[in-house]
Amino acid sequence: MSEKFVSRRNLDFLLYEVHDVERLSSLPYYEDHTRETYELVLNTALKMSRDLMYPYLKEMDQDAPVLEDGAVKVHPMVRTMMKEWGEGGWIGASMPYEVGGQQLPTTVTTACNYVFAAANFSSTGFPLLTAGAAHLVVSFGSNEMKETYVPRMLAGEWQGTMALTEPQAGSSLSDIGTQAEPTDKGYYRIRGQKIFISAGDHDGADNVIHMMIARIKGAPPGVKGISLFLVPKHRITSDGALEPNDVTVATVYHKLGYRGCPITQLSIGENNDCRAYLIGEPNRGLSYMFQMMNEARLGVGMQATAIATAAYYTALEYAKERPQGRNPSGKDATLPQVPIIEHSDVRRMLLFQRAVVEGALSLILQCCLYADLAHTQRSEQGQRHALLLDILTPVAKTYPSEMGILSVSQGLQILGGYGYCQEFPMEQYYRDIRIHAIHEGTTGIQAMDLLGRKVMSKDGLALRLYLEELQATIKSAEQYSDLKPYSDRLSEAMDALRKVTMQRVEIAMKGKVEAFLADATLFLELFGIITIAWQWLAQGVVAQKALASSCSENDGEFYHGKIHTMKYFFHYELPKIQGLATRLIEDEFLTLHMTNSVFND
Repeated sequence: MSEKFVSRRNLDFLLYEVHDVERLSSLPYYEDHTRETYELVLNTALKMSRDLMYPYLKEMDQDAPVLEDGAVKVHPMVRTMMKEWGEGGWIGASMPYEVGGQQLPTTVTTACNYVFAAANFSSTGFPLLTAGAAHLVVSFGSNEMKETYVPRMLAGEWQGTMALTEPQAGSSLSDIGTQAEPTDKGYYRIRGQKIFISAGDHDGADNVIHMMIARIKGAPPGVKGISLFLVPKHRITSDGALEPNDVTVATVYHKLGYRGCPITQLSIGENNDCRAYLIGEPNRGLSYMFQMMNEARLGVGMQATAIATAAYYTALEYAKERPQGRNPSGKDATLPQVPIIEHSDVRRMLLFQRAVVEGALSLILQCCLYADLAHTQRSEQGQRHALLLDILTPVAKTYPSEMGILSVSQGLQILGGYGYCQEFPMEQYYRDIRIHAIHEGTTGIQAMDLLGRKVMSKDGLALRLYLEELQATIKSAEQYSDLKPYSDRLSEAMDALRKVTMQRVEIAMKGKVEAFLADATLFLELFGIITIAWQWLAQGVVAQKALASSCSENDGEFYHGKIHTMKYFFHYELPKIQGLATRLIEDEFLTLHMTNSVFND
């Protein structure tokens, strides 16, 4: 089997031709970087992925972390990888120079992380969590925290985590019970339980720094009483040594996939000796935490896209090499068998995979571009890009996660029985990708966030800006007669979205909140399909423009492939919104107006 897991040609197309990442170099914050810098960084990421990460894809899955004598042992390469990521500046690549970062655009670093995740998804949890935790400290921590923790986190010596979920609360953060009690010594004593903490403990780093939410004793109930704390596994003594901080591992979960990175249950303060350090102001912890959560949600979408991409290239290579059967018009058994890529149904499955992964990757990079522009522009344009990022984040997390599962499943189908066997990587990809629709906010939570918050906020301003972006792409596509039918289809889809949204908002205006949100997941699915259609039309415009000029034979084949895949999405995927729209405008709330006796048998 081929070891190709990403396409550099597609990355270049999306970064430079579709999203024009080079424009960021004209902004003062990124002026030190040029396309030459970006290409050097991507080349290095590809080399690291092939040499350091991909060779351990299967090993890290088979040799899963174990809990021994209270400590979590991971694959020995984790420490090597953390060292390489730290020394190479990868963990702090997007952070400012003054904290030891490289000040690279998030769009470029995300493209690199996509390459890493396609090579070995489990391994990427360690640096990405550390980067997110360090960024929280940089954004909201004290100067002492920044000086004490950030350098060693960015160096890959200390792991970072986000510690939110608790056994009794699950995704309902308003119900967390971890308690923090102030002392007169500059720290809090904290006590509680946290579950499903990725990289929550391991011997691949010398310390683990938890970004942990908790309630200060006497805090208001609900989310208004949540504070954010820095809780190290080992605290620093007055002479600079490390000593245990009363954070212990109760369990390392045994998982379907994502096996190379431990997910732990933590017991905090069992001996009433866990010291926690308040980040920012009391009772504002959730607002701080949303920075890391939103970064993580884009990261989840990116990782799901990466796994689905690796699965696509595995299936494509197999389909080209595997002879089986003959075309329906050539039943002569004396004729040689044809590669299965000659069969139309296999081509359909490959087109589905490509349409999902390349559409999803374009959306992820689009969101990262908005993030870069919002970060560097303080004007009205910056606010515009921040709102666009806000409304698209639940889509960028969910579409790749949900559709990535289906995409990998189609790849496994192409391999047939071999796809179900461990001799091929497809079964691992299928297991690995399943977590993405769950962690960092399930699909249902993302749906309520999109419909209940993002669409409704500021009198629908973010939605109007989103529709303006789609309309601008439609206008560009209308210049080409071959694309006009597809710009018309996207216009019709926008009309359907407007109609559905207005109907849902009318329900909300009547005070029927439960009815308003009852089918939010279907709304998110509809929104996601339309969003990916927009991204494909944008790619089609660039490809059509390139074909109208002189280009090489190889480039011509690439651009034709883009347009053909775009057409596939518009003919096979976009029509699915019709059924969703029909359901969403019906005044029948079957899941709401029922009793649990329906399930009695």
